[in-house]
Amino acid sequence: MKKIEVVAAIIIHEEKILCVQRGAGKFDYISFKWEFPGGKIEEGESREETIKREIHEELEMQIVPRAEFITVEHTYPDFHLIMHSYICHCENNELTLKEHIEYKWLKPDELLELDWAEADIPIVNNYLNKLWYSKDFMNN
Repeated sequence: MKKIEVVAAIIIHEEKILCVQRGAGKFDYISFKWEFPGGKIEEGESREETIKREIHEELEMQIVPRAEFITVEHTYPDFHLIMHSYICHCENNELTLKEHIEYKWLKPDELLELDWAEADIPIVNNYLNKLWYSKDFMNN
């Protein structure tokens, strides 16, 4: 089974989190699902370099990775995914969709309303649990 290693950005701006929706794709089980933006790590690239590059390529945004969050391993029917997530901030929430069909800036209590890709669900749940225990987590 193919193994893919990626990074995902939990981008925060004014206490809202950026969520992006995938379009139709090769695999039905992730088509039209919501996710945190990011992408594949290239040879010789650090995770932080990857996340900045991918967000710029996909959304034309400049972000600042602030802290590594959690790493998720998930096996989809056709590949095994290792996803390293990072808490990131941006000065400006303007973006241009290059690879996704929709985006939303949501408050944390709205995140569970979306139909997330399976690999992103642990990130959402862990993020909400951290907020529960630390109300000022988003501002650190």
